[in-house]
Amino acid sequence: MTGPQFQKLCSSDRPSLQKPTMSCDSGLVERNIAGAHLARLTSMSVWLFYHFGDPADPEGMWDSGAVDPPEEEGRTFMQVLSEKYSPENFPYRRGPGMGVVVVPTLPQGSPMKDRLNLPSVLVLAGCGISHAGEQREIAAFCAHVMELDLSHNKLQDWHEISKIVSNIPNLDFLNLSSNPLSEVVLEPSGAKAFARVRRLVLNNTQVSWNTVLILTRDMPELEELFLCLNEYTTVSASTVPCPTLRLLHITDNNLQDWAEVRKIGPMFPGLETLVMSNCNLSSIQDSEEMLRRLFPNLRSINLHNSGLNRWEDIEKLNQFPKLEDVRLQGIPLLQTYTNTERRSLMVAHLPSVSSLNGSVVTDGEREDSERFFIRYHVDYPEEELPYRYHCLVTKYGKLEPLAEIDLRPRCHAKVEVHCEDKVAEVSIRLDQTVAELKKQLRTVVQLSANQMRLYYIDKECVFGPEEMKYHTRALHSYSIQDGDELLVVPKAGRGTTTTAKPLSNLNSKTLTPPP
Repeated sequence: MTGPQFQKLCSSDRPSLQKPTMSCDSGLVERNIAGAHLARLTSMSVWLFYHFGDPADPEGMWDSGAVDPPEEEGRTFMQVLSEKYSPENFPYRRGPGMGVVVVPTLPQGSPMKDRLNLPSVLVLAGCGISHAGEQREIAAFCAHVMELDLSHNKLQDWHEISKIVSNIPNLDFLNLSSNPLSEVVLEPSGAKAFARVRRLVLNNTQVSWNTVLILTRDMPELEELFLCLNEYTTVSASTVPCPTLRLLHITDNNLQDWAEVRKIGPMFPGLETLVMSNCNLSSIQDSEEMLRRLFPNLRSINLHNSGLNRWEDIEKLNQFPKLEDVRLQGIPLLQTYTNTERRSLMVAHLPSVSSLNGSVVTDGEREDSERFFIRYHVDYPEEELPYRYHCLVTKYGKLEPLAEIDLRPRCHAKVEVHCEDKVAEVSIRLDQTVAELKKQLRTVVQLSANQMRLYYIDKECVFGPEEMKYHTRALHSYSIQDGDELLVVPKAGRGTTTTAKPLSNLNSKTLTPPP
């Protein structure tokens, strides 16, 4: 409750409601709505909760620090609708799907208000709804509603759900997730109320498969169906197909046997997207001809975290004539491969797939993967070579293994260190600096670091020695190789010159360092 609301409440014994003025399509409507809904509430605390709730929470989500909503038995759809979308709780806002609905004249004593700020998308999740309420009021207020979320309520009677749906003539999307529908029987006559719904969500309802069949028979426009978390282990075949369904989500069930998945194809012959991750499917057992007939229009399949463990099962996906998008992460078959091997072998096994695990397969990636596939199997015995290998050898020929080239920078080099008459072979680290190298050479040439001048002699360079005079320069920047030479020249006193003995790669010239 905000400060002004609290002050207003404390200033009188009972809050008074102002006479609102709202506009609608039919013109200016003015009605006094004071007191009508107050009589419905059983206590002042309930009234405060619903009518002075957080205005920043228009969708009715409870603040984690707030008091839990009151538990009421028998709350109706219209009760919750009138409370949530009343002008006090859901102020009028302009925009797509927003508007004011004016109810026509209602019977004497009707508890409904004269107007509600109803959008075309209604979210009434987790509100304790168990009954529909007055059907005339639903029809009066919800004629324009297109989407309805009734998830996490207490609906356990298909008859009550049918009364709500049948009075919303433009309903396109219905979400009934997490309502207790496991023991409820849907009569065929009650399914006709859902005829106009195109997207239906029944996740975590444990609704029986027979109920699903009854619904799909009387939903001639159904395009998307969600049946996740319903503990299905088997499905029954349908004698009446649903040709309009394009998308089926049936994840997090327990459909391990392909014989059960096979029944889905004839039931939904127009199916384009099948999402059945986390279903423990163990294998794909049908013949190539059967697979072509089962899912003739399937374009996308999601088998994440299934139990597939043979490449033969992956190759069978090629028999779906229109399949172009495959998602196959977390399956036992791929656990022993590296990420690069997984991707390349999968792409090579699925020549018609244009998207794998959400990433587009380019023409360049496909060619690289197919060549990788040939080289990966080059040492396999002839009897163990997969069928796909022979297809790719026909396309590219037998490819030799790629040469292994180590592009990592060298870490060490063995060089000859020359200092006057001394010659010593020394292993040096190339990640150190010139200053650090001089410290390493002190025991070799018996000079302190500030008493020596250091030259790098590259045997393949015609320009002679290069003085290593920058103390912070890293040795690897000189490209030092095994067998190269380092020349240490002791520094002379001021005004004197030190002459080094000639080396073979100095063309017998005497090196006289500058003073």
